[in-house]
Amino acid sequence: MDQRTRILTAAADLLSRSADVSTRAVCEAAGVGAPALYRQFGDKDGLLAAVVDHGFEQYLAGKRAAAPSPDPVRDLRDGWDNHVAFAVGHPHHYRLMYAGLSTPPGAAAEAHELLLAVLERCAAAGRLKVPPPLAAQMVMAANAGVALSMITRPSLYPDLVFSVRVRESVLAGILAEERPEPSADVAAAATTLGALLGDAAPPGLSASEASLLREWLVRLTLHSGH
Repeated sequence: MDQRTRILTAAADLLSRSADVSTRAVCEAAGVGAPALYRQFGDKDGLLAAVVDHGFEQYLAGKRAAAPSPDPVRDLRDGWDNHVAFAVGHPHHYRLMYAGLSTPPGAAAEAHELLLAVLERCAAAGRLKVPPPLAAQMVMAANAGVALSMITRPSLYPDLVFSVRVRESVLAGILAEERPEPSADVAAAATTLGALLGDAAPPGLSASEASLLREWLVRLTLHSGH
């Protein structure tokens, strides 16, 4: 095992047992001096960010490898529940990832991108009534808030009923009806068309015209029904 891996393994083991991890304790557990730790990770925040990424790797690997189901909304619900389950099972890692570091670990950005991909599938299926980036912000903020509440205040949030209720409240705010009437939901239709267009300019439109079309679709999505 190389020096970097020894330090990461030692820090991860300490973090699994306590939220208070000192560089001195990590050095002692890894059998290295402080200069070696700082040479590898820069500072304590750099070390902890690397430990969080290391701890989240198995969770993210499972999400990357998971085959999408035919129902993206079901995948969205499953993703929320898996996120909360990981937080409850790894509270110290999770708290650092979402509330304890000045620079978020790379795992946080990847988790957000994986969520965005599911929401883009929801949009393409006609099930989203707000733009995918906004929906991702709403879902991730609520999901992380629920998870942090459950691991920092377990006496107030003792079971998963709370998580499910918040999940369904958030999804009600971003999801369109499964079978809307043809003229019932302009916002959902605009979101779906935006998702289907993707980044490429549609045939017959210039890049500037395509950009204007996307702007109109976003405005329809955000303001229809208001």
